[in-house]
Amino acid sequence: MSDTPNYITPTGWQALKDELYQLVNKERPEIVQIVNWAASNGDRSENGDYLYGKRRMREIDRRIRFLTKRLEAAQVVDPETREATDQVFFGATVLLLRGDGSEQTVKIVGVDEIDTAHNKISWISPLARCLIKAREGDEVVLRTPEGSEEIEILSVEYIKID
Repeated sequence: MSDTPNYITPTGWQALKDELYQLVNKERPEIVQIVNWAASNGDRSENGDYLYGKRRMREIDRRIRFLTKRLEAAQVVDPETREATDQVFFGATVLLLRGDGSEQTVKIVGVDEIDTAHNKISWISPLARCLIKAREGDEVVLRTPEGSEEIEILSVEYIKID
């Protein structure tokens, strides 16, 4: 991932910042307090609060390092400020006609923002990669291990992605 840019929408960037803030200013200080209290109780080898607290603190520290690196590498791309185009790029909200005749709306977002329940797909996913640079009205072919699927692009918008 290090050679790939970390494109992210403003909403996704804010979510990462909020999680980092929560970990640094709320969760980690609470765990430090629990570990200090548990350590003061004596024997640490069989002290569940101490052992769990130390493990949780390592998990929090690892997540803090990860989020810090992701935010430092982030290139925020705001779909709302993008010039209007019918071509699919990062940040597009695309209405598709799938091969089975069903319509689907997908939002092309950063890898840290993937949420399939809300049709947010990564810009490096197979579906997004076959859509990128195509235009409204184009038909593209999605190749998967299960086979190929023809997909028609019905509309392309650049709107706020929540």
